[in-house]
Amino acid sequence: MPERWLLDSDLAIEYLRDRQEAIDYLEGLEGSLLLSAMTVAELYAGVRGEREQRRLEQFLLAFQVLPVSQEVGRIGGLFRRNYGPSYGTGLVDALIGATAQIYRATLVTFNARHYPMLNDVQVPYARL
Repeated sequence: MPERWLLDSDLAIEYLRDRQEAIDYLEGLEGSLLLSAMTVAELYAGVRGEREQRRLEQFLLAFQVLPVSQEVGRIGGLFRRNYGPSYGTGLVDALIGATAQIYRATLVTFNARHYPMLNDVQVPYARL
């Protein structure tokens, strides 16, 4: 089965800000590139101006965007309930984690601590 990569917003933001490590990492991935609809919302929430929005929209063309379905909501809600207090897993992170689990994707994030419920989490590189 080909590799499936679900990106968290933190890596996408670094890529969009032209951080070379993020560009090298993301462009080196082989397989399906996925985003949760929640990540798309987070990225749009941070857009400053039309130029950044156009760049974001171009960036999103490289990804399959996965919906927040009833199943994602159910599992994400349980993840938030079970891991929020002890691991700082917020609702958005819980929904992204549920998406990764349901779609059997490796989650790529700098915040691995927020995803104790997943066996397949990858930190892309060490940030200084």
